[in-house]
Amino acid sequence: MLRMDTSSSDSTSRQTTLRIGLLFIALAFFELSWLHAFSPLENRLSDWFVQQHAQQLKPDADIVIVDIDDASLARMQDTAGSWPWPRAVHGELVRGIARQQPKAIAFDILFSESDTYRPDSDREFNQALQGLNNVYFPMVMPQLRGDAKPEQNGTPAAQVATLLGLQRSDHADDKASIAIIPPLAIDPAHWHVGTINFLEDADGVGRRYQLFTDAHGWLIPSLPARIAQDLGYAVPPQPDMILAWRGNAGVFKHISYADLYEDFNREHAQRPRDELKDKIVIIGTGATGLHDVRATPVDSLYPGIEILATAIDNLKNGRAMHKPEAGFATGLALLLLALLSLAFLRCVNVLKIGMGLALTTLLALVGAYLAVAQWLLLPVLTPVLLAWAAYFTLALREYLHERKSRQQAVQMFSRFVNPHVVKELVAHGGLSRAGESREITILFSDIRGFTTLSEKRTPQQVVELLNRYFTLQVEVVFRHGGSLDKFIGDCIMAFWGAPLDDPKHARHAVEAALEMGEVLQCFKRELGEADADFDVGIGIHTGPAVVGLIGSDQRREYTAIGDTVNLGSRIEGLTKGVSRILVSRETMQACGDAFEFKSFGSFKVKGREQEVELFAPIEKGEKQK
Repeated sequence: MLRMDTSSSDSTSRQTTLRIGLLFIALAFFELSWLHAFSPLENRLSDWFVQQHAQQLKPDADIVIVDIDDASLARMQDTAGSWPWPRAVHGELVRGIARQQPKAIAFDILFSESDTYRPDSDREFNQALQGLNNVYFPMVMPQLRGDAKPEQNGTPAAQVATLLGLQRSDHADDKASIAIIPPLAIDPAHWHVGTINFLEDADGVGRRYQLFTDAHGWLIPSLPARIAQDLGYAVPPQPDMILAWRGNAGVFKHISYADLYEDFNREHAQRPRDELKDKIVIIGTGATGLHDVRATPVDSLYPGIEILATAIDNLKNGRAMHKPEAGFATGLALLLLALLSLAFLRCVNVLKIGMGLALTTLLALVGAYLAVAQWLLLPVLTPVLLAWAAYFTLALREYLHERKSRQQAVQMFSRFVNPHVVKELVAHGGLSRAGESREITILFSDIRGFTTLSEKRTPQQVVELLNRYFTLQVEVVFRHGGSLDKFIGDCIMAFWGAPLDDPKHARHAVEAALEMGEVLQCFKRELGEADADFDVGIGIHTGPAVVGLIGSDQRREYTAIGDTVNLGSRIEGLTKGVSRILVSRETMQACGDAFEFKSFGSFKVKGREQEVELFAPIEKGEKQK
């Protein structure tokens, strides 16, 4: 009989699963709140989604880049010399562009210092700006020191607020000073300025563009924000924005600086006279030798001038990317971890849980990809990775627990079944055949003369003797492929044909019974003449029975039940005074011609109307007595 106490083991297993689930929930809080170890992977996935969507989009056609490219540097050599060119050259270009009435002209070139060697060129540039209110210039990002005195920290913010377009917030410090370098080569009357601050994340990739810099409560606008405000476009009241990219590098309309400059200086222009009408024109350097490139989600070498164009595009069209509330990723992680823990607590099949998590992962990734089209970046990778880490941990624990349980079951089952049979059981999936009807041969072996034997010995001696006898007989059962069901007092119950298939189960049972008789004779010789009455009766019957793990959730036993078992027990009771071994006709017929049998006639059996014909097996060739 195999008894398995599962309640304590199951309770411990559930507690362990719950602890692991709580551990990963705590880990999720730590990762998403402080650690951010998965952020680089999360960013790479979002970048790939953004890149795929960007390739399907075209930028705003009203934004045009006048590019100081490699060709311009070469062709302008005779006219303007080496870079940097005299600023009068830019003045001529601005005049030509202004005649076409663009919405705005923005320089992505710093004019922080006056040209001390060519002051006349600076004057010509400023003269070209006369009457133009839509030409914009960048200024250097201020370096702030809030703890310094005003005279040490730069210019008082209140004095330059109008010149630089600073915006006063509710918490502005009127006495604060800021260190800022405006385009000093430009007359202050033409200072339509803003900072050009493309923000890199911790991984070195730039995804955001600064809109305003808060300097002691004074908001310094970026160049895109200043242009957008002046043109009447909405600018979000926030420090920065996540850029929504359109296309790869070079996707904006580019006009070579040299082409435009030369056309403006021709007597008869060859280019359309209105190609820049109502456009936002950005003048900047795209030449490879000037190295104005940045790492972005769509390209690791993205021209800085196109980043500026993208920021203006975003503000003009209200297209900036957004992220959900900070609790989104935490909530998703907690939901996945809670569902995983619940599934393992309810003992759902590990493969089914894995398939469910794989489907959830796919849906989350597809959802995140589709959300990018709506300018929404959903951080789903970190929650999914945490869920998979929890899944593999719980699955490993489940496997180890199952392996330990199986080893314990094998160790326990090996006490009742031949170890070779146990190995076969494990190879075929353990005790998965619980609760099935099978054709088996049942054997009952009961001791005769046990009362007389026990009266001559102490209880300890009786137990030792019985243990010795049972050990010898169980070895015989196992040797012939039988399964020990149970000990009933001084009776042994065994069967053949389960848990593994055995087409010759009747023959093997009879062979075991015959050897048990031989072992008995040896054992009696050990006992001596004083215990000559010690004997056994063995009854064998073949028929259908229900076998399997039978019992309650707390305690089960691998056993056989049914009329076949009852009849086997009755046959054993009829052996007294008849024969040491008796088998039914069903067993005799199932043995074929393996043995010779001696008939002892028919016997009335309790609980049956028809009598049962019984036989005693004899080894072939042995003379019948």
